[in-house]
Amino acid sequence: MKVFLDQEMKNYSNMRVGGKAKKLIILENKEEIIDVYKENNNIFLLGNGTNVLFTDDYMDRTFVCTKRLNKIENLVNGLVKVDTGANIKELIDFMEKYDYTGIESLFGIPGTIGGLVYMNGGAFGSEIFDRIKSVEIFDENYQIREIKKEDIRVSYRKTEVQDKKWVILSATFEFEKGFNGARVKEIKELRESKHPLDKPSLGSTFKNPTGDFAARLISECGLKGTVIGNAQIAEKHPNFVLNLGNAKFSDIEGILNLVKKSVDEKFNVKLEEEIIIVK
Repeated sequence: MKVFLDQEMKNYSNMRVGGKAKKLIILENKEEIIDVYKENNNIFLLGNGTNVLFTDDYMDRTFVCTKRLNKIENLVNGLVKVDTGANIKELIDFMEKYDYTGIESLFGIPGTIGGLVYMNGGAFGSEIFDRIKSVEIFDENYQIREIKKEDIRVSYRKTEVQDKKWVILSATFEFEKGFNGARVKEIKELRESKHPLDKPSLGSTFKNPTGDFAARLISECGLKGTVIGNAQIAEKHPNFVLNLGNAKFSDIEGILNLVKKSVDEKFNVKLEEEIIIVK
C-alpha cells in the first residue's frame, strides 16, 4: 500500500473540488484492507471519485482508495470475476473481447465496479445486480468472504452493503454469449447527446423519485442554467451540476439546497442526493 498525509482531495474527485485529508491510503492488494481497518479509524472508502463531493475544509479522515485493485478474470461458463477498482469501460471492453453480453446498457457510467455494486448503480433500464452472481466483501468482523446475490438485499440505488458498511472487494458476473456492440454504440450516442460531458461533474446528482425523473422536476422549476458562484445546473441535463472552473464546495452546496427547496415547494417531492457528500 502507499500512504500519503495531508493530500489534496480535489485531485481524487471528478468535480475537482475538495480540501486536504489527514491520510490517503492507496491499496495495492485486497488483503491490505485488513490491516488498514485495524490500524485506522474514521475511514472513507474511495474508488475513482466519480460521485463523491468533498468539502473544502480539512477532513480528519483516512481515505482508502481501491482504484489499483482492477483485475478482471475470465472463469468458466460465462463467469467473470471483477475487482472493485475496475471500471465499467474496462469490463465492457473485456466483454467484447470474449463475446459476452448482459450489461451493455451500463456503458459510459464512470464509476468503479465496487461503487456501482455498493449502490446498485444502473442506467437505461439496467442495474449492475442484473448479472451479478456473488460479491466478495470485507465485513464488520474483519473477515473477507463471498456472499451469493440471493443473500443480499437489493433495491433501487440501495443495497444491504451500505447498511452493513461492508467493503466490496470483487463481484462475480454471469454472462451469456453474444456481445451487443450496437447497444453500446446506441448508449454512447445517447450519453453524448443528453449529458454535459465537457465540464467536471459528478453525473446524476439526485435519485429519481418513484414514477418520475429528477431532471424533469428541476427543469419544471425553471432552474436550468442557474449559476451560483462557479457552479451551474446544466442546461443540457438539469440533474447534472457543473464546475465552471473554480467552483467551491459552498457553490455546489448552494445549488443542491436550492434544487431541493424548489422541488419540494412546487411538487411536494423531497429529492435525495445520489452523489456522496463528504465533510
